[in-house]
Amino acid sequence: MIANKSDIHKVTCLHCKTEHVILLDRKDHERWLSGEAYIQDALHYLSASDRELLISNTCDTCWKIMYGEEDAE
Repeated sequence: MIANKSDIHKVTCLHCKTEHVILLDRKDHERWLSGEAYIQDALHYLSASDRELLISNTCDTCWKIMYGEEDAE
């Protein structure tokens, strides 16, 4: 679900320097950046790894190398 005012947001991982492209709604992004909404609420249509990339500039691959994978219990 992407609204009409979509933006292409480029994020470079701080660790591996890979550039990632995330398509998101501009108003949703602004709601999160302003503190009006939590990222998981404002950008609920993004994957958890894409949201983490926006928060910490760490891609999913590097995150798993640094912290391991979550156990599925």
